[in-house]
Amino acid sequence: MQADTDDTGKAAALRFDGVSKRYGQAVALQGLSLTVGRGEAFGLAGMNGAGKTTLIKCLLDFCALDAGRIEVFGVSHRFTSARSRLAFLPERFIPPYYLTGRDFLRYMLTLYGVGYVQAPVEETLRALDLDLSALVKPVRAFSKGMTQKLGLAACLLSGRELLVLDEPTSGLDPKARALLKQRLRALRASGSTIFFTSHALADVEEICDRMAVIHRGELCFAGSPAELQAEHGAATLEQAFLARIERAAA
Repeated sequence: MQADTDDTGKAAALRFDGVSKRYGQAVALQGLSLTVGRGEAFGLAGMNGAGKTTLIKCLLDFCALDAGRIEVFGVSHRFTSARSRLAFLPERFIPPYYLTGRDFLRYMLTLYGVGYVQAPVEETLRALDLDLSALVKPVRAFSKGMTQKLGLAACLLSGRELLVLDEPTSGLDPKARALLKQRLRALRASGSTIFFTSHALADVEEICDRMAVIHRGELCFAGSPAELQAEHGAATLEQAFLARIERAAA
């Protein structure tokens, strides 16, 4: 299969081509085409119900497409092998309540084919401001923020070259959010590809090379955060985002 590239000429990590998805009469995605380059941090923004999570579900083959195709590193998303190079964190992450933090990480790293090594585990937990006591506590005793950090730790420890994160800063306090962004920027600098959704446009602006705006299931912008601001003559990315979706709604 011929290698795809993104708009900047980079080899593609993800390619969405004419993706459409309906739930009954409700249109979730309509003819969406988008390419994410390898080694790129790419943010997906949109209002609630815009289709962001549906796009990720389609990428992971959790639901069938009505039309279009998706490729992961040039492999159709319908093949299990396409997902062997990515790690995923869902928006509503709920680990088995009866496991300890260590049990959960051991289980996830086994699935990823990565050995559990105490030193990098502890380093990752510290990098996310998660106390090491979380390793021996049952998950049912975790707060929402602790649970989110545990899921993020599993993704960061996976060693996968593509991270797919649905609202990764959800439930995080300001310190943990800042530390996560620092870690994601470091991963991007090392060549990893990061594809995430976020309602926090400040996170998109700080982390991402490029972003996309989805409105009512359709792509209405793809480019850098600076390009979106410049296109609307906006002082902030939030103002530019509002202007874009108002234009799309009209």
